[in-house]
Amino acid sequence: MKGRNEKKEKKLAESGTLNRNAAKVTDELFLNSEFFDGFDLLQVKYEMLRRVEEDGRSVSQVAKDFGFSRRHFYEVQKQFKYAGLTGLTPERRGPKGAHKIDDEVMAFLSDSLQDNPALKAPALSLMVEKQFCLKVHPRSIERALDRKKK
Repeated sequence: MKGRNEKKEKKLAESGTLNRNAAKVTDELFLNSEFFDGFDLLQVKYEMLRRVEEDGRSVSQVAKDFGFSRRHFYEVQKQFKYAGLTGLTPERRGPKGAHKIDDEVMAFLSDSLQDNPALKAPALSLMVEKQFCLKVHPRSIERALDRKKK
């Protein structure tokens, strides 16, 4: 790969699209070009698909040249066919939202605050634990209440 661009790599990392296996990308376009960047995961995935679809190369060789397994190639291909370029962006890891504070717990919190607006998160946390046998960190309660306000 040509010279590295640390600012670009930082932006890619922030967006979750930094290819942490850039050193495994051995396709000639990425080795000798200012345009093609092995650290740009979206570009790598798209070009990998294009090599097979347009250039007629074998899946096994292309997957190897781009630092992926055949299985991963087919997953990327499926995602691209389903959602286009947005399908190539990695999904956010971890919980997608509050998994303990469901609608029932949220209604309980709202009712409790309506009855006593002076209640703080630590007290609410204890009340939730008593009512639902569910341990919820006070900060999680604060975030849930903030989300509800918005």
